[in-house]
Amino acid sequence: MLLHIVARGRIGRTPEADLVERYMKRVTWPTRITELPDRGGKEPPPASSPSVTVMLDETGTQVGSVAFAERLGRWRDEGMRECRFLIGAADGFSQAERDAASLRIAFGAMTWPHMMARAMLAEQLWRATSILANHPYHREG
Repeated sequence: MLLHIVARGRIGRTPEADLVERYMKRVTWPTRITELPDRGGKEPPPASSPSVTVMLDETGTQVGSVAFAERLGRWRDEGMRECRFLIGAADGFSQAERDAASLRIAFGAMTWPHMMARAMLAEQLWRATSILANHPYHREG
């Protein structure tokens, strides 16, 4: 299953970009990152069907790392070809965009800069895929 991050804003050459690159290199599943301008720009069509869309949004549910990994594993096992992760710009998403998402998740109740959210998502993708591979990276408790 392709793990595809679709993010608003250009990350450029920043410490956050280094973190994203570091963690995405570790993920053994196919990955892609698409950057869109803060406003406008068109989201690329899904690479293949069926697909699922996960939105990082302050109104989303907080999901633990193991539960997140289990959900990714379930989607993979159900034949989902792409899992698309949407990261919005500073103004977030419209209600229509929120309603269209398969799942909305939040990294806690605090507001995070979207560049940090991208780095945190990359780490969680590495963590989730390592959990599913029984790699010792993740430790509970």
